[in-house]
Amino acid sequence: MSTIELTREQLQERLLALHKASLEMIQDISLESLLERIAILACEQAGAQYAALGVNNEQGRVEQFIPIGMNEAEIEAMPHPPLGLGLIGALMNKRESIRLADLTNDPRSSGFPTGHPTMNSFLGVPIVLGDRNLGQIYLTNKLDGPEFTPEDQLLIEMLAAYAAVAISNAKMYRGLIQRDRILTRRNENLALLNELSSTLATSSDIDEILEKALNQIMDYLQLEVGEFFLMQEDRRSLKRAMHRGEIVDTIWQTDYFKLGEGFVGVTAKDGVPRLLDLPFDDENNELDPNIYEKQFRQLALLPLHGRQGILGVLCVGTCHPQPLDELEVQFLAAISSWVGTGIENMQLNLQGRRLAILEERERIGMDLHDGIIQSIYAVGLTLEHARLLLNEEPDVARQRIEQSIADLNSAIRDIRSYILDLRPRQLHDESLMNGIQRLTIELRANTLLEINLQGPSDGFKDLTEVNAVALFHICQEAMANIAKHARAHSVDVTLWKTPQRVLLEVSDDGRGFDFEAKKMSIGHGLANIQTRARNVGGDVEFTSEPGLGTTVLAWVPYERTSE
Repeated sequence: MSTIELTREQLQERLLALHKASLEMIQDISLESLLERIAILACEQAGAQYAALGVNNEQGRVEQFIPIGMNEAEIEAMPHPPLGLGLIGALMNKRESIRLADLTNDPRSSGFPTGHPTMNSFLGVPIVLGDRNLGQIYLTNKLDGPEFTPEDQLLIEMLAAYAAVAISNAKMYRGLIQRDRILTRRNENLALLNELSSTLATSSDIDEILEKALNQIMDYLQLEVGEFFLMQEDRRSLKRAMHRGEIVDTIWQTDYFKLGEGFVGVTAKDGVPRLLDLPFDDENNELDPNIYEKQFRQLALLPLHGRQGILGVLCVGTCHPQPLDELEVQFLAAISSWVGTGIENMQLNLQGRRLAILEERERIGMDLHDGIIQSIYAVGLTLEHARLLLNEEPDVARQRIEQSIADLNSAIRDIRSYILDLRPRQLHDESLMNGIQRLTIELRANTLLEINLQGPSDGFKDLTEVNAVALFHICQEAMANIAKHARAHSVDVTLWKTPQRVLLEVSDDGRGFDFEAKKMSIGHGLANIQTRARNVGGDVEFTSEPGLGTTVLAWVPYERTSE
């Protein structure tokens, strides 16, 4: 009877010691040290010579195995850690404990690897939390008896319950730490991308963007070399645009790749990132030999994506044995995309500036044609008229010559204004009505045409300058066409307005033309009229028939100048 009471007292002491040790164990948030503490505590509580703790991964396989009681020489002598076979595998698939007097006699035993110490008695307890098997506690060779007792099993099962909570907490904490590290790295990535975006927004130099991007990438990821290859204008080849890195002068042996040629060309063609582990079988001798001599471990190639296709390829290399992880590859891809967008925007801006220059040249040519050239043509008509009057009316001829001299001086002033600011001053600070009236006087004097002008007395002084100049040049072009081609006797010029528009109509009774046939090869003058009207938000309509004259009806928005 006393023996039974003593055994109960011993059991109570062991339970109390286990409880205290388990409370301390639950507070341990380091998974590695926690696993070792569980294995040591199990070995002590059960009085075993050897103990081990196996931890399962999400797929239910052993991912960690911590042995206790074996020295380093014995551990190193074994060819491999347990693979989850035999009794270990049986316990991984059960929720009940396994207790054996001699494990070698159990049919589930698969034996021991070479160098493994001899083991007989066995106690295995699964570590279960809910419906998840987190791992197993293994105990062998009971020290103070032939086999493990039911009390030993009870104690280790209680320890396994504590261990399940502790392991779960430690894994959760490790997951939080990992997520915190990932979040920190993502924030660092965003900060670097934000810094690069500032460069993209303020720089108009492609080399500056490439240099900034390479410096950020290499400093942040501690890479040893980086290069950019950019697509050429022919869209069929790539050229090295920038290299950074002192260890090697180049990554690749050539500065040029055709589209689809080599790793760089293929990456530019299919737009798929590539990670190359070195060394590899370089059949085409693409890599510079120094890459191998300097023991580079990995190369990454990432395409520079733009809205209209691939603009180039980023190549980076590292000598570090740790390969680039998923976050680092994502960061490289983000940098590549931003650089591609920046390059494309610069190219579009350059194309826009070129287009603006072409449009400005077209505008200048149109202004010269409608303004100065027409004025010089009018001078020619005046001098021709003066030559006819030279013998019969010398005084009138002299007036025509003097008028021609004045008109040529006016044309010279306009040419000088082009040289100074590339803008003609054809209205001469007049209102639109006064400017058109001057045109009709010049046309009547030079051609002897009968001209009838109708329009408001206020002269549209409140019409914006750009719209007034447009109608003035339209009228000037229409009158020049009449003088050159119409063979007319009379011209009607009418100017009026509605609440939304200012309209100009120029009609003649000349020979006219077939407009349907003419518009297929519309002349520079008619095209200028149409362009001028549409440039200010208006439009123009041409009406003409052979023998019935021509009418030009143009309108512009009635936009008033601000007071």
